[in-house]
Amino acid sequence: MNARFLLTLNLILTLAMLSGCSDVDDHDHHDHHDHEHEVMTTVILTFTAQGSGEIIEARWADPEADGSPVIDSIALLDSENYDLAISILNELEDPAEEVTPEIAEEELEHQLFFVGSAVSGPAGTGSSAVVTHAYDDTDSEGNPIGLANTITTDATGSGVMTVVLRHMPYQDGNSVKTGSLAADVAANGIDALPGASDFEVDFDLEVL
Repeated sequence: MNARFLLTLNLILTLAMLSGCSDVDDHDHHDHHDHEHEVMTTVILTFTAQGSGEIIEARWADPEADGSPVIDSIALLDSENYDLAISILNELEDPAEEVTPEIAEEELEHQLFFVGSAVSGPAGTGSSAVVTHAYDDTDSEGNPIGLANTITTDATGSGVMTVVLRHMPYQDGNSVKTGSLAADVAANGIDALPGASDFEVDFDLEVL
């Protein structure tokens, strides 16, 4: 099993028995109703070249939630800017359920981070960085979300891109998400963040 993927089958079964997410507060952001904690089995990265319009898709998929994911590698061209969109699915449902809209709705509780040896950006500089990440979306407080991004290829080479979705529930009715979280990751790592990671998945990335 991929040790970095944080949703185990036991956790999925436990959450399925709950009527709502255990970390849901009754603050106004949720319009005073509970919601089920979404199961996430599939993460899709869609790169669209800004110059040619070429689309490259890579996915991390564990559709049976059995700890045996299928992981695509990423191959990008040098000296190119790519729009990067993130989609998240629950493929335990039939048809597959799109989870991304819930993440967008709960924008004040979530942020995606892009780290790893191949990546330079707000969350730090990888040891063999060949791409630069920049956020292209913000929540209602002006802080990054990470569902829409720009990836710039800087040099040929290879490494790992790690994509992390962090869930940061309200505490005492107050948001704990701030604009400095990516810098906090750069300085102290993912574990320095409030909340817990919904997923943390690795992609092999090569710039050609």
